[in-house]
Amino acid sequence: MAARFLIVDAHSVIFSWPELAALHRRRMLLAREALVKALTEFQDTSGVRVVVVFDGQGNGASDASEPGGIQVFYSGQGQTADDVIERLAATYGREFELTVATNDLAEQDTAAGFGAVCVSTERLKEMLEGARADFQRELKRHRRRR
Repeated sequence: MAARFLIVDAHSVIFSWPELAALHRRRMLLAREALVKALTEFQDTSGVRVVVVFDGQGNGASDASEPGGIQVFYSGQGQTADDVIERLAATYGREFELTVATNDLAEQDTAAGFGAVCVSTERLKEMLEGARADFQRELKRHRRRR
C-alpha cells in the first residue's frame, strides 16, 4: 500500500474555520501555530503524513519541519500556496495516496487531475475530530486492559 499524505492549503483552512479566522485577526502567527498543532496531532494519531502549505515567507519556497513532525512549506516570491500544492500533487499524485484539503475549486480540479482525492476544509475538520475521537477510544480501551 502506498504511503498516505494529506496536503493542506493553510489559508483556505484558516479563513474558513471561525476559530482560526478569529486568531488570524488578532495575530497571523497564532492562527498558523494553532493549525500546525492540530495537523501535528492528526498526523500523530492517524499515521497519515501531513504537509501544510502557507502563502509567502521570504524570497524562495522553503520548508520548515521538525524530525517526525509535519512538513510546513511556504510559497516563494511570485508563487502562491496553490502553485506549491499543485506541483506536489503533480509530482507525487501517482506514487502516493494523496488527499488535498482546500475550498479552492480550481485547485481541487487540478489536484484531482493528478490523482489526489480532494476534501473541503469542513471535511478536514471532521477528519481531525474523527482521528482524535478514535485515539481517545483506543486510549480508554488500552487503560482498561491494564
